[in-house]
Amino acid sequence: MSTSSLPYRSGPPSSQQSRQMSTDPHNELRPEMNNYIGIDVGTGSARACIMNDKGDIIGLASENIGLWQPETGYYEQSTTNIWSCICSSIHRAMAQHNVDPSSIKGIGFDATCSLAVFSHDTDEPVAVTGPKFDNADGNDRNIVLWLDHRPVEETKKINATNHNLLRYVGGQMSIEMEIPKVLWLKNNMPKELFDQCKFYDLTDALTHMATGKETRSFCSVVCKQGHVPVGVDGSVKGWQGDFLTEIGLEDLCEDNFKRMGGVNGVNGEYRTAGEFIGTLSEKAAKEMGLLPGTAVGSGVIDAYAGWIGTVGAKVNLSDEVLDSTHAKNDVSQAFTRLAAVAGTSTCHLAMSEKPVFVNGVWGPYRDVLLPDYWMAEGGQSATGELLKHVIETHPAYQEAMSVAETYNANIYDYLNEHLREMKETADAPAVSWLGRHFFFYGDLFGNRSPIADPDMKGAAIGLSSDKSLDGLALYYYATMEFIALQTHQIIEAMNKSGHVISSIFMSGSQCQNEILMSLIATACEMPVLIPRYVHAAVVHGAAMLGAKAASTDKDGRSEPLWDIMDRMSKPGKAVHPGKDEGEKKLLKAKYKVFLEQCESQQRYRKDVNSATEGWKKN
Repeated sequence: MSTSSLPYRSGPPSSQQSRQMSTDPHNELRPEMNNYIGIDVGTGSARACIMNDKGDIIGLASENIGLWQPETGYYEQSTTNIWSCICSSIHRAMAQHNVDPSSIKGIGFDATCSLAVFSHDTDEPVAVTGPKFDNADGNDRNIVLWLDHRPVEETKKINATNHNLLRYVGGQMSIEMEIPKVLWLKNNMPKELFDQCKFYDLTDALTHMATGKETRSFCSVVCKQGHVPVGVDGSVKGWQGDFLTEIGLEDLCEDNFKRMGGVNGVNGEYRTAGEFIGTLSEKAAKEMGLLPGTAVGSGVIDAYAGWIGTVGAKVNLSDEVLDSTHAKNDVSQAFTRLAAVAGTSTCHLAMSEKPVFVNGVWGPYRDVLLPDYWMAEGGQSATGELLKHVIETHPAYQEAMSVAETYNANIYDYLNEHLREMKETADAPAVSWLGRHFFFYGDLFGNRSPIADPDMKGAAIGLSSDKSLDGLALYYYATMEFIALQTHQIIEAMNKSGHVISSIFMSGSQCQNEILMSLIATACEMPVLIPRYVHAAVVHGAAMLGAKAASTDKDGRSEPLWDIMDRMSKPGKAVHPGKDEGEKKLLKAKYKVFLEQCESQQRYRKDVNSATEGWKKN
């Protein structure tokens, strides 16, 4: 028998094997390498990441997904389209390094907190587009995107109840959450069609499509659907029947809340992040190019995958780099680390051992990532989108784009370099000096945290008639400054309420913006940690969910998620607060103005509403 036909065995080879291996390289025995797949479905694309046992990304691919806007404020997607993009991404990522499908041991999903609708009779997508609510255009538009703001009145009705569960979503339910969207569908769909619907968070819809299971994730239902874990504040079934009945969704209480996923351990199953929920079905495996029986873990909302993919890194805050040689992280270190997941918007996630209530910050949520621990979620409604809007609406935008293209640079890198040149020309002590008399308040898309006011708008003091590239650069700088100051405001509110945040773990493309990262570190007076995989921290976190699912033994026990994070997280780099005392004094003064702009806008609106009450005819 040749060594090439021997099964792999751990331990030292025999002397005969050693001799044969040394004379014939083709007979070298290779240990089995386990790989895991992470799937991230963001607002604009679906990504697949292949991660090995060491936490290295060995394959990464993405596909743009469809987005429909039938009316202003309406945003819709399709699970059929998204699933196709997921499968395409997996095929491409696998092909990059010719990864053997048999090496894939687990798969994890994350997605935006969007509402997906299916028929409970046929399991087919149900269209969410009125007034016909059909799939006549063939696009299966069965997702109401998180960004969709159609349920304005429904959200007001929900928050007017002052129900106790609202304590666990920052005091009021956001229009971005899923229950207001379900209520809108009930108010607008034909009754016979609504009665056929079952509802999923998008992440849970994807694990359902992968496994056929109806299992829901605590992350989805607790964070975005008003589910209060059993034992919290007297909760018995998780779902709050009195609340659903009061807002007009008593239909969902039938059969122990079956259309929302049921009651855990009665007619439904719920899992915390990465816990094994089932294996890939024959159909899903064939479409993905993987093997049936591959373990699938309970998914999470995309921002929470960013927490998983960043905060487990070993850190020495006295060094310029994250030190991967340090002793093992203790989970308590997570309590001091804010995960800032920056994309179209930015989510701010913090873990605590006990529940911490913060006005305008969603949560506290128990069991959504690690069992028995609590998560809080603050956020900025628009950061990436705000920067994009400010740049694209300025008169000098086209000129800036043309110049950036000649340097083969993106618009943000070009504007950062332009700001540095302006600093040198003006002999200024810092870039921040250039914008010292420009005060921009940027809640153009409403405020998520910490004042939770969707009616907030923008404000500017110091506007000039400057239409030049210099004027664009200053407006762009002021927008970055606003993002940094609002981050300070959110962290300040969280720490005043009981959190102990002392560092920020960023993820997303904004991490590459050196001026923005330095502003955030200096304004917040704490280090900003940037991960190794800047563009892939979220999908890297999703892959860790796959690793947890794959670690499940026959008794249902699996490796703790924190241990997986500790083992698979990679070192990155730290951006420390600036040491220039002049800049620190300037940003403190600007923060005071920022708070006044925030407070005065609310006061102005209140005064005007009072003055105009009863003026407008019904």
